[in-house]
Amino acid sequence: MNYALILAGGKGTRMGNTDLPKQFLDLQGEPVIIHTIEKFGLFKGEIERLIITCPKEWITYTTDIIRKKWGKDDWIVVTEGGKTRHESILNGLDFIKSNYQIGKEDIIITHDAVRPFVSYRIIKENIEKCKNYHAVDTVIPATDTIVHSVDGNKLSSIPPRKEVYQGQTPQTFNIEDLLYCYNNLEKETIELTTDAAKLFLLLEKDVYIALGDDSNIKLTTPTDLVIANAMLRKDKF
Repeated sequence: MNYALILAGGKGTRMGNTDLPKQFLDLQGEPVIIHTIEKFGLFKGEIERLIITCPKEWITYTTDIIRKKWGKDDWIVVTEGGKTRHESILNGLDFIKSNYQIGKEDIIITHDAVRPFVSYRIIKENIEKCKNYHAVDTVIPATDTIVHSVDGNKLSSIPPRKEVYQGQTPQTFNIEDLLYCYNNLEKETIELTTDAAKLFLLLEKDVYIALGDDSNIKLTTPTDLVIANAMLRKDKF
């Protein structure tokens, strides 16, 4: 079976002076997270459950805005996230383990709640590739030169641009393989990584590429929200 996990645990500290976490900010009349859920709703027959992890204090709020949009829908589950991305993923996996028998072909599609422009093609490609390769990361080719600095003071290296990509989400994994990674790495090692794909690489497991899109932006700053509103206004013309 296929499961989707929307990670909505961020507090949005870089979004400026706002009372709401960034995933709940208004985007053309709807909370950002509602736009994101709609994209995955196109796969309702192909995805068994859509699980949303958010801070404990925002579970009721999240449930309320979902019910306001779609009514009571058992396909969407809201559960408590963790303090880190990894903790939120593990909480989502715990929900699956507690409610379903995990099979060898079962996959989990993890996605940022604040990437509301993910396309049907990107999600579909993640699902199809993960069935064959077990670990998939959505990326786009880097358009700017990427520089590497170990100490933040001087350049350490400048990788060839044709070999460098920018990470997006979804990231999609075979569930058994993902659990294996979490169970076979030290907690301290896991905490030093920024996403789950890195865990596979640390255990010398292959991660394959799904091509993302320039429009699949992450809403992190006030400028990102302005751009997102402009993108939606353009779509209406």
